[in-house]
Amino acid sequence: MKLYSSRHLLTVLIAIAGVTLPISTSHSQTDFPCFMQDANGNVIDLGQLCGVGTPSVFQVRIKRRDAQVPVIDVTFNGTQTFEMLFDTGASGIVITPQMARTLRVVPEGTATASTAGGMIEVPIGRVSSVEVGGVKVNNPEVSINEYLDIGLLGHGFFGNYDVSIKQNAIEFSRR
Repeated sequence: MKLYSSRHLLTVLIAIAGVTLPISTSHSQTDFPCFMQDANGNVIDLGQLCGVGTPSVFQVRIKRRDAQVPVIDVTFNGTQTFEMLFDTGASGIVITPQMARTLRVVPEGTATASTAGGMIEVPIGRVSSVEVGGVKVNNPEVSINEYLDIGLLGHGFFGNYDVSIKQNAIEFSRR
């Protein structure tokens, strides 16, 4: 089965019907000419299947907000998905001890972290990858904070993107 972009299909249908219409382009929130959404509302780029180039904007659905901070699904190592706070004030990727055990993160050292409660020592390790809505970072450093109930996704993940937080989604734009 071959996938086509909506514009290509519209052009073919118009040609078959013998109707000449001006084609206007409307832009969705995704800005992808060829995409689908998964069960969680994440946009999946099908550009390579449809013969379209790499997208410049990626989007992820906000599941809910915790104290007004967006909560999103984050996939680690291509297999494990956890809810995390999308924290624009966090400098790195911070995971909980439970996440570290599940992901089998091996501490490689420690660092001093500045938190709302003051300075603390935290173990530092690495994961193979972190992915959100089509944006993927390979081999990032993560810190493990024993005082958190939910992880924080900070600049260590999205630092190379311009970020726009909308009502129901977060958009990542390539710089």
